[in-house]
Amino acid sequence: MTESIVVTNVSKQFHTKSGDVQALKNINLAVQDKEFVSILGTSGCGKSTLLRIIGGLETSTSGKIECHNRIVDGPGVDRGMVFQQYSLFPWMTVSQNIEFGLKQKNIDKDTRKKIAKKYVRLVGLKGFEDLYPKNLSGGMKQRVALARGLANNPEVLLLDEPFGALDMQTREVMQELLLNIWQDSPKTIMMVTHDIEEAILLANRVVIMSSHPGEIKEVIEIKLGSKRTFETRLTEEFLRYKKIASEIIRSESAKIM
Repeated sequence: MTESIVVTNVSKQFHTKSGDVQALKNINLAVQDKEFVSILGTSGCGKSTLLRIIGGLETSTSGKIECHNRIVDGPGVDRGMVFQQYSLFPWMTVSQNIEFGLKQKNIDKDTRKKIAKKYVRLVGLKGFEDLYPKNLSGGMKQRVALARGLANNPEVLLLDEPFGALDMQTREVMQELLLNIWQDSPKTIMMVTHDIEEAILLANRVVIMSSHPGEIKEVIEIKLGSKRTFETRLTEEFLRYKKIASEIIRSESAKIM
């Protein structure tokens, strides 16, 4: 299989007034094309920092990141990011927000509208195209953010706790939506989450990071079949994966108490 993202010996130190803080230490990870990888770990383990380095929003202290054999040295259209905070432009409608990246790529107006229409329908926002963010619920705003990330057709989609600010019911709906989109049109996805069930339900592999400094503690291959649904959470195999991941996370949490 083709490697989409390759992380080689990546470390990250932050310089503070009280001294250097090691956020990441010798991270090595290869993500295959069209693979869904979840990054799981305790708060402060560096998982979001790693994702931001892959996205080109931060630089590593040492090591390198490659995206389809190209060195990552900054943001690029080959990588799209969706954050926990929706980051929508309040003065733009749903359609205009989705079209924003396409406009930056100088795609003509008719094509932009056609693409935006497709993704509005895909994320279940048909009929809300002309509303502004202030008129949308949290779940609807995150649907717009997801549609905008997908509309740019990046080679890799990076999700930084995208459903963390949502209530439980809305979160479950968004998880199923993302799962359906990925199953219908596979794309390389890396998602940071602190939710063990979410990580297992969505991913092919779950990467669990140690508490501090952030290192890869364990990589769990998830074999739950390709057509997963909410009911997948009730299966014996799912609960077995959850038990394994929970025990690792619990042991890492104990180290920082």
